[in-house]
Amino acid sequence: MGRISTFLARVNPASMALKPWLMSKSCARTPALNWTLKWTFGSPTTKASLVSWIQAAPQDADAIIINPAAYSHTSVAIHDALKAVGVPTVEVHLSNIHQREPFRHHSYVSAVAMGVICGLGATGYKLALRALAEKL
Repeated sequence: MGRISTFLARVNPASMALKPWLMSKSCARTPALNWTLKWTFGSPTTKASLVSWIQAAPQDADAIIINPAAYSHTSVAIHDALKAVGVPTVEVHLSNIHQREPFRHHSYVSAVAMGVICGLGATGYKLALRALAEKL
């Protein structure tokens, strides 16, 4: 089994900068990304650094896209951090968590996310960005 990687994007529509990272080249070229948005990306390697990253989000972001990976099923701390910051959040999973082991069917993050996208691979990130751009 590989290491857990967590993808986050904090979105601030007031900036003109767009810095794709961790997205596929085909995703970075899509018209869906031609918005006036600034993305700040992170891939925290510990739950503590992920919580700190979430807590700092309101300083420079209006939304969060998060792929909490296995933390979605186990971390009340991430749930609490997302709830506390109060910015729109979209949870993305590359695989369909409902087709996996039963313990993966529940996500603590889903309860505080405005939406959840799973099972669509990297397209899920584009859909999350589109949803947040329309909301913001």
